[in-house]
Amino acid sequence: MDELARRFEEHRGRLRAMALRLLGSADEADDAVQEAWLRLARADAAAVANLGGWLTTVVGRICLDLLRARRHRGTEELDEDAAGDADPERDALLAESVGAALGIVLDTLAPAERLVFVLHDIFAVPFEEIAPIIGRTPAATKMLASRARRRVRNGDGAAASSTHGRAHHEVVAAFLEAARRGDFDALLALLAPGAELRPDHVARGVGFFATETGAHRVARAFTGRARGADEALVDGAAAWAWAPGGHVRGLFLFTVVDGLVTAIDIVGDPGEIGRREVRLA
Repeated sequence: MDELARRFEEHRGRLRAMALRLLGSADEADDAVQEAWLRLARADAAAVANLGGWLTTVVGRICLDLLRARRHRGTEELDEDAAGDADPERDALLAESVGAALGIVLDTLAPAERLVFVLHDIFAVPFEEIAPIIGRTPAATKMLASRARRRVRNGDGAAASSTHGRAHHEVVAAFLEAARRGDFDALLALLAPGAELRPDHVARGVGFFATETGAHRVARAFTGRARGADEALVDGAAAWAWAPGGHVRGLFLFTVVDGLVTAIDIVGDPGEIGRREVRLA
């Protein structure tokens, strides 16, 4: 056990930094790392070939559960020390570790997006190792990272993120209304010049949508062809869902930058749909 504890301590600093980035709370980060140690102590450590990777997965899953519970409660709280417990050195370390971008990350990203963004972009964990943590394919995980980067890059703080969320919802809703009306000009006005339509292999296979690039081609693809879609929240972001009889068969995921749609990803793969957090309107 002493040898196992020594090996765990070699990873503690990295694990705590990772949990702190994900949770924004020093106390929760410490709890997540401690829980990882307890799970390791109960596990068959001799069968763990890559201890660092195993611990990253465990802490990632613990943090993801905490983030989802926090979102479910409708709270996104940062850790606050009591005034009487102030520790300047600890505060400085926390500020350095968390960084200015944490507020944006916490306020704008869905739990799975946040996990992918932090693990890959900050701690250089490969997508192949992150994918099992969130129950998605490496390709889908890479897509989440790309979307998270855009949200962080286009935000400028908690106040801006709220506006960004409303703007995203308004654009997605307006696009659906224009598509239902068959209003090509209105669709075109909502699309960036280089907008992309990116159906997955299932959506392409049914022949309803094809990969398209350019605002005119994407607008034509949607003109009069969204009557079966409804507004939904997917991983916390405004989207569309095709859900006949309440059973989700397809998702339309929108990337919106500066009030214009730059990409629409169509997900038809049942496995991928099942891994997403979908709330029908």
